[in-house]
Amino acid sequence: MKHLMYTGMILAAGLALTGSANAASDLKIGIAGPITGAGAAFGKQMTQGAEQAIADINAKGGVLGHKLVAEEGDDQEDPKQGVSVANKFVGDGVKFVVGHFNSGVSIPASDVYKENGILAITPASTNPQLTDRPGYWNIFRVCGRDDQQGAVAAAYILKHLKGKKIAFLDDKTTYGKGLADITKALVEKGGIKPVLVDEVNAGEKDYSAEVTKIKASGAQIVYWGGLQDVGGLLVRQMHDQGVKATMFSGDGVVSDEFAQIGGPAVIGTMNTFQPDPTKNPAAAAVVKEFAAKNFDPEAYTLYAYAAVQVIAQAATKAKSLDPKKVAAEIHTGMTFHTVIGNFSYDKKGDRKDADYVVYTWKKLPSGKITYVQNAHS
Repeated sequence: MKHLMYTGMILAAGLALTGSANAASDLKIGIAGPITGAGAAFGKQMTQGAEQAIADINAKGGVLGHKLVAEEGDDQEDPKQGVSVANKFVGDGVKFVVGHFNSGVSIPASDVYKENGILAITPASTNPQLTDRPGYWNIFRVCGRDDQQGAVAAAYILKHLKGKKIAFLDDKTTYGKGLADITKALVEKGGIKPVLVDEVNAGEKDYSAEVTKIKASGAQIVYWGGLQDVGGLLVRQMHDQGVKATMFSGDGVVSDEFAQIGGPAVIGTMNTFQPDPTKNPAAAAVVKEFAAKNFDPEAYTLYAYAAVQVIAQAATKAKSLDPKKVAAEIHTGMTFHTVIGNFSYDKKGDRKDADYVVYTWKKLPSGKITYVQNAHS
């Protein structure tokens, strides 16, 4: 009996050691974004995209023989919570992060990542400050920048809406205010003086006071710098109060939730976003994978998937899982082959070829209200 017990203990210890060895060889990928709260729709896009990429890469053998393991971090769109998530990743041994979603969260979290040698790639943070700061060797983005999408929005307004009275509103966030300010400056440079410039507090339910200001200003176009939740409420309450102004926004409204909140009032809304990634031939197989799961890979889903691809391809090319060596490889200008197309990076960590187009929210024959890319921007 003692012999059998001893043998069993040795076997159990051996299995434990094997399990520990396997766990030690795993490569943890942090996925950071608003898993809960008002931005949860975007958090779901990011987690679904990154986790699908991890599963697909693991099915092909992982990266340099290492299995990828996802670790989620819920930043709740809050900068302080984002820093807490970043510090938890540090403690858990995460070396690569896909995130965050909000620019106002990505920027403070990036300080933690830099100090601790973690490489982070955001699928969605567009504020230029994120990559414009010198010395941040470890920060990249798969999306474009606000000065790029603001330029596209302003050019469209100046070309197609120049005779219209325009108001500018934002939600006071790094993203919302940053995008609105950039677009407003370019519109003013083009000769249009806004009839109203104002800010609102995100998280409220009643924006009737702001809608009254819009109505009094006579604005025909309301440029919204902010996300889908407040944007949806604003456009619905504008409609309810008889304000016929058209909303124009950025990539912060590219979620079905915008239509769910705003209802038919969102029809006609315009926004900037990069070309529809689901239409890219490189995404066809992955889009089918999501369809089999009854998940619509809208907006940033495929951008999160691509972020994982960038990490995997750069690590493979560098023949190393050291974040600094992987970052150095990304900075060489190597071409990445992803579900959103082929691209490369500049020395700041921005894509060299990011572009934006204009979409209009329409009601499809199926009855669904969604954003459709304009034939001409």
